[in-house]
Amino acid sequence: MDRIRNPFSPGAGSPPPELAGRENILEQARVLLGRVRAGRPEKSLLLTGLRGVGKTVLLNEIERLAQGEGYRTILVEAHEGKSLAVLLAPHLRRLLFELDRLAGAGNKARRGLAVLKSFVAAIRIKVGEIDIGVDIEPEAGSADSGDLEVDLPSLFTAVADAAEERGVAVAILIDEIQYFVAAELSALIMAMHKMQQRQLPLVLIGAGLPILPGLAGESKSYAERLFSFPDVGPLSEADAAKAIREPIEEAGESIADDALGEICRLTKGYPYFLQEWGYQAWNHAQSSPISLEVVRETTDIVTTRLDENFFRVRFDRLTPRERQYLRAMAELGGGPYRTGDIADTLGVKITTLGPVRANLIKKGMVFSPSHGEMAFTVPLFDEFMRRAMPDFQT
Repeated sequence: MDRIRNPFSPGAGSPPPELAGRENILEQARVLLGRVRAGRPEKSLLLTGLRGVGKTVLLNEIERLAQGEGYRTILVEAHEGKSLAVLLAPHLRRLLFELDRLAGAGNKARRGLAVLKSFVAAIRIKVGEIDIGVDIEPEAGSADSGDLEVDLPSLFTAVADAAEERGVAVAILIDEIQYFVAAELSALIMAMHKMQQRQLPLVLIGAGLPILPGLAGESKSYAERLFSFPDVGPLSEADAAKAIREPIEEAGESIADDALGEICRLTKGYPYFLQEWGYQAWNHAQSSPISLEVVRETTDIVTTRLDENFFRVRFDRLTPRERQYLRAMAELGGGPYRTGDIADTLGVKITTLGPVRANLIKKGMVFSPSHGEMAFTVPLFDEFMRRAMPDFQT
């Protein structure tokens, strides 16, 4: 088998050769983009799902769709230690200068730059060497209160007004949106509320862990009326099989049905794992069709790669106490797990586990699917914990 022609590409955000099973989400995005472009209100999208289900891939694909519809796009990734304002300001500056260069009457893009200058000055952020322009004066009274919940809606309005004047629309795409603090998420929700009220051509499409709907609802009770929360989960058996079979056949090779079934069973339909198994099975096979024996021989290779490159980078960030907590979860099976059962497994009172549980949630390792329950944010992490800490002791 020619490794150069291997169609699979495991990696963070790497586009798969076959984007199977995501048609409904892409259709939602297409309708959203089309309606907002036509001046009709529509809920923005916040995609939710575990690690490795392809949320970043979908964001990239939705950005491509938006650009095809004539949108100006901003794509950023949230992370700990960098504020929403610092992330967005340089991109909004670039966007407003682009709008200012477009042919057309009116000066709302210049006003947008003036509002952005006020915004940056008021919240006293350091955005590298961002230079709005010496010939542009900040607009007093616009986005300059220093309160993000007040200023971000004003800034988004100025940007959307400029886009509308130039006959274009704007899509802001944010990955890992759960990392924003409560005030930042609240400001985003309020800004999008303003966009919908005024039917302005600016949409927000975000992605985050399954805690995102709860965070949005706690921030603003009306969030569910502003956003749709499509669940990006594992693929069905049929879609998982399609994601493996079709790229192989398009590359001029084939895979046996029992080998395909074994890959689907081992990966449980999670897209990142499908890419890893497909990639290694192709490379390990001597000839077509890829057989069940090849897949079984490949499993140890894939497991080692996942342990070293996907699971361990998260494991290494944990304190010994946090590792014990996760190992206790894994001891109970696949989850979700009752917090009381975790405490019993560790042999401690449930009240002593609050701080470690909070740290694990903050690190994005676990989430609470319902009251009194915990679950891993990383698929198959329970299996890794049992491999990493085989001799579990409380």
